Amino acid sequence: MNLIIENLNKVYPNGVKALNNVNLTIEKGLFGLLGPNGAGKSTLMRTIAALQDPDTGSIKLGDIDVIHNKTALREQLGYLPQDFGFYPKVSAWDLLNHFAVLKGISNKGERKELVSALLQQTNLYEARKRNVSEYSGGMRQRFGIAQALIGNPSLVIVDEPTAGLDPMERNRFQNLLSEIAEQTIVILSTHIVDDVKNLCRKMVIMNQGTILYEGNPSDAVQKVEGKIWIKPIESNTFSSYKEKYNAISSSMVHGSLMLRIYSETDPGNGFELAPVGLEDVYFSAIVNNAIN
Repeated sequence: MNLIIENLNKVYPNGVKALNNVNLTIEKGLFGLLGPNGAGKSTLMRTIAALQDPDTGSIKLGDIDVIHNKTALREQLGYLPQDFGFYPKVSAWDLLNHFAVLKGISNKGERKELVSALLQQTNLYEARKRNVSEYSGGMRQRFGIAQALIGNPSLVIVDEPTAGLDPMERNRFQNLLSEIAEQTIVILSTHIVDDVKNLCRKMVIMNQGTILYEGNPSDAVQKVEGKIWIKPIESNTFSSYKEKYNAISSSMVHGSLMLRIYSETDPGNGFELAPVGLEDVYFSAIVNNAIN
């Protein structure tokens, strides 16, 4: 079962074009949707999740017409939004059991078995009696995945799931997503490049509602190989360098400001070829639309 998105457009009343002719085919596994805040990622996720309608275009999950058959889509969907609220003073067990009831699992024994299995899978079983509102950020995100997996969905959407997590929780969450994606379409929407680099076989880079790049992260890195140059500069010269070169990023390294630029030929002036990574692809696409 594939998710097929064709000619999707969305313009908000304030004139912002949140989706600009988006076309994607997403197969089973982890699919990365990478872009800065305001790129249109959340609009796309909400549209796929049937929480809002596009102006034009179509979305199909297998034989399900997502736009015109929202009920059928929701039976196959698990969704972890960026902002996930919790009932106060309700344990993880009771809350997950409640969600299972809402999902239509009426048999008490079946529900108990399911809730137990999901808490085990997300490594929350030992904390099942604690109130979810008392969980750490990482534990809350894992609980969010547990509720998203109720009903064995064929499509799972997670929106900025690792933002704010410490490295250990991020690693634990990444492992959980990888496990889920073995049997399911998982769309990971994020602005964190490392999440996509570590997890996804396929990805898109999106900005201002438009898909700027689609493909494999490794192939994307090869596209900028030999085209990223680096040079230490004085901070007060940054503006002049930015005017002259296709500057894509800068960072402090051992007290020096290192400028990275995109150039298909040797720019001279002391620049040296830099080892490249997915961040260079990301910044090349976002800042200068220099990759296709």
